[in-house]
Amino acid sequence: MPVQCKQCGTEIADKALVCYRCGTATAEPAASPPPRRSHGLVVPAVAALAIVVIGALYMAMAARGNTPPLLNWIMLGLAGVIVVWRFWVGRR
Repeated sequence: MPVQCKQCGTEIADKALVCYRCGTATAEPAASPPPRRSHGLVVPAVAALAIVVIGALYMAMAARGNTPPLLNWIMLGLAGVIVVWRFWVGRR
């Protein structure tokens, strides 16, 4: 028993899920998809920019051979924080 599409008026099968001509759904979905989690992109973007700037400054100083030992430890700590953060974010 054919029915008519609500959108374009084309005759479609009564068990059709969508109209073959216009693609309009013939019924409401049985279940809605779960809501997507919103990831804040501002903080990671600012952190990435800061890491790039600090890394560039560090590389410039390292090329001249005058990096203070404290800066070496800071860069090593920053790299460790990044690795731990990536594992922590990957688990969520």
